[in-house]
Amino acid sequence: MPTSKATAMWDGKLKDGKGKFTAASGAFQGPYTFKTRFEGAPGTNPEELLAAADAACFSMALSGALEKNGTPATSIETTAACTIEMIDGGPKITKMDLTVKGKVPGIDQATFAKLANETKSGCPVSRALAGIPGFSVSATLG
Repeated sequence: MPTSKATAMWDGKLKDGKGKFTAASGAFQGPYTFKTRFEGAPGTNPEELLAAADAACFSMALSGALEKNGTPATSIETTAACTIEMIDGGPKITKMDLTVKGKVPGIDQATFAKLANETKSGCPVSRALAGIPGFSVSATLG
């Protein structure tokens, strides 16, 4: 199995510095600052990367679960929302909310929702993020 890598650089002080991350593959990179991370300024941040990683992994894992169920998906779209908040004087990731929509012939809503919720414990990225206190999955066919 491969090992994936990324690099991040930070220049300056915490509140007025700036950073940049780059995937070793070159597939993505982006700048980030204190304001993009903690104050909602336009731009990216580490939590957006976590959300992207979880959405991508979850979509693949759910595809596998649906195929194993005998109801392969035509498409799966997962949106992940990662929330960071100040708790006890420090930043903590408090929520990861996954919203998944699937086009899956031959399956009913209840089975799709059940498989989506089971996938949360089977997806490697979701398992890695299991310590997030508010971790939810909402699944609909459409």
